[in-house]
Amino acid sequence: MIPAISLLGTVAADAIGSISSIAPAITGGGAAAGAAPADFSSMLAQVTGDAIDKLKSGEATAISGIQGRASIQDVTKSVMDAQQSLQTVAAVRDKVVSAYQEVSRMAI
Repeated sequence: MIPAISLLGTVAADAIGSISSIAPAITGGGAAAGAAPADFSSMLAQVTGDAIDKLKSGEATAISGIQGRASIQDVTKSVMDAQQSLQTVAAVRDKVVSAYQEVSRMAI
């Protein structure tokens, strides 16, 4: 398996832990506000897990195709799903970085 795919899960888990630890401080720590970050982090964890699964599936199907055990259509579909997931993850990452930069530019 590609080492970068394995690292994606670790990075995502660390990011979710960081978000969960700072979210109460940002939202004021209220009971109603505390529920939303937990839901967001679990949603983010689920989406990240799904993306990792699609990437692993695409890789496994591509290897099966090379070995002659999977059809070209299966390989193409699986690789296209993996590509779409990777593009989505990259777009979310870009938005998070952009938001962080925007917040860091704000006057205190």
